[in-house]
Amino acid sequence: MQKMFTTQLSGLFNRIMDKEAYSIEDGARLLAQASAGEGDIYIKGFGEMKGVVIEAINGQEALQNVQVLKDLTVLKPIDRVILFTRFSDDHEAIELAEQLREKGISFVAVSGVKKSDDKQLPDLADVHINTYVLKPLIPNEDGERVGFPALIAGLYIYTSVKFILDEILSEYE
Repeated sequence: MQKMFTTQLSGLFNRIMDKEAYSIEDGARLLAQASAGEGDIYIKGFGEMKGVVIEAINGQEALQNVQVLKDLTVLKPIDRVILFTRFSDDHEAIELAEQLREKGISFVAVSGVKKSDDKQLPDLADVHINTYVLKPLIPNEDGERVGFPALIAGLYIYTSVKFILDEILSEYE
């Protein structure tokens, strides 16, 4: 089971790398606008995706110039936000995204995109990065699917964005 999960994770990472490379780069460029200027980067995670926030703030290679988004009133037009949530139809994340749009704050959203006619994060975000995690990856012995790696995919995307962001900012120094 572990080998199958590892194989599926590897496939997931390759799918993200192949299909989301431009969005990851665009997201890093958007965030770099704040870091290169007078702005700050704010990060918000919903549900288990708060793990990405912990990594960005407290990790071995924490993101520079980043703060946890707690209060929208502190945001300035030059600030940028990155949101992480499990699914693109997360009502709480959509509500925040709508508030960011109303305030004119540019933001990146990371989520698994569900097919729906309802409003979703890709409709609202300046840049959206798809995790491609919509269901567990492997069947167990009872035939149920298990191994739902939303946080793992979020951390992979965060790290990819950070690599490019660091590269962009090093050119400004």
